[in-house]
Amino acid sequence: MLDNVAAHSLKVADIATFLARRAGELGMDVDVPTVRASAMLHDIAKTYSIRHGGNHSQLGGAWTVELTGNPAIASGVTHHVYWPFELDLDKYFTPLAVLYADKRVNHNRTVPIEERFEDLIKRYGIPLGLRENILTTKNQTLTLEKLLNDTLKVDLNACDFDSGRLV
Repeated sequence: MLDNVAAHSLKVADIATFLARRAGELGMDVDVPTVRASAMLHDIAKTYSIRHGGNHSQLGGAWTVELTGNPAIASGVTHHVYWPFELDLDKYFTPLAVLYADKRVNHNRTVPIEERFEDLIKRYGIPLGLRENILTTKNQTLTLEKLLNDTLKVDLNACDFDSGRLV
């Protein structure tokens, strides 16, 4: 894994772990180590895909289930780009936490969703013709952010994710 991808994954894991811990504090049935592992592995196939092509989330999900034998960990890897099902935190906390955390980290910095998607559109939207897909994912992420804010009773845009305090 390239160093920059590893740094990104660590930051994503920190945010996803914060979300999982907060959910646990509120009595939700969430396995924090599973969420953290999924977030740490979410870009496991990114370097391979950069060098050889292919869909890094689908390939990474397959690698993760093969390596860990744990489909719950693999679900966050497979679905961190786009979530194709209902936004239900009780049923799908791990993949939704990983997806959200990934959309808050640009390279190795925590940023607002708008800033992250501006970068995604610049890098992938126009050159690869993925603009519509990226905008669909942006809208989904904004809806997910509201759901997380309401469910976890925290303003995620006012949180530093390191100490768990509001900034």
